[in-house]
Amino acid sequence: MQKNLKQIMSFLQVVDSGSFTKAADILGLSRSMVSIDIKQLETELNVSLLTRNTRNIALTEVGKYFYDDFKRIQLQIDEAFERSQNLGTSVTGLLRFSSTNEFGQRFILPLLPQFCRLYPKLRLQYSFNSSLDDLVTEKLDLAIRLGNLKNSSLKTRKIGDYSIYLVATPQFIEKHSINSITDLADIPWITHSLLNWQDTQYFLQNNKGEKIPLPIIKSQYESNSAAVIHQMVLSSLGVAICPAWLIGEDIKHKRLTHLFPELHLPSQNIQLLYPNTVALPAKTRAFIDFLVSHLAIK
Repeated sequence: MQKNLKQIMSFLQVVDSGSFTKAADILGLSRSMVSIDIKQLETELNVSLLTRNTRNIALTEVGKYFYDDFKRIQLQIDEAFERSQNLGTSVTGLLRFSSTNEFGQRFILPLLPQFCRLYPKLRLQYSFNSSLDDLVTEKLDLAIRLGNLKNSSLKTRKIGDYSIYLVATPQFIEKHSINSITDLADIPWITHSLLNWQDTQYFLQNNKGEKIPLPIIKSQYESNSAAVIHQMVLSSLGVAICPAWLIGEDIKHKRLTHLFPELHLPSQNIQLLYPNTVALPAKTRAFIDFLVSHLAIK
């Protein structure tokens, strides 16, 4: 039974992480040992659980049923340990969470000393990450994410929103004539690589609620970091869409110009995401309640 559990855990981790190598790193095993576990499990069951090629892996039909069944069992075991560890409502143990770097440094890190003083028995592990996959692969308790996210199997709670502005430097505007929305199609853009600019139509909106579509743009510069995009736009490399909280001081001191300020881009959500479990751990609930009460975006 102990051998089977080890093989099953290897299988679950391979599916969660999408890679034998990543699964081996998380489990503290060699890649070959994880591969052996999967092969032995398939031999014992006399079925194929995974299909493999050089680029990715996929579940077979039997593999999907097997994964769903044992993932539920794993969650029940984790919750049983969590309930025992927390002794009902005691906020103890390890809380693992993540946020993006820029937002975290500005809004989350200043709050942590107060939270730690409230719950001195709680240990924290804080990572900077923009992906949603880390909740599963890294077994995080909570992720703080920005923007209007796609639907997922995770539970979400919106705790605020923020404005985004279309900006460029005065020097860039002098060099490139931007008199109307259509002019935006023919100038360099700096975009966030996690946004789908090719297939998604973005709109500006006036005070009457009328929508004005942005032209299809060609991104000349890309990054997955808001801080990098911020520095690029300050260097007059192009036009960018940035969070108001990140570039407010630049607009105030005229380092950046808010283009078409009479029009508005859709506000963006600040959301908490956490695993869809039957019983939310006390440590996660405590952190959610704290952020809801103390997080203020300006």
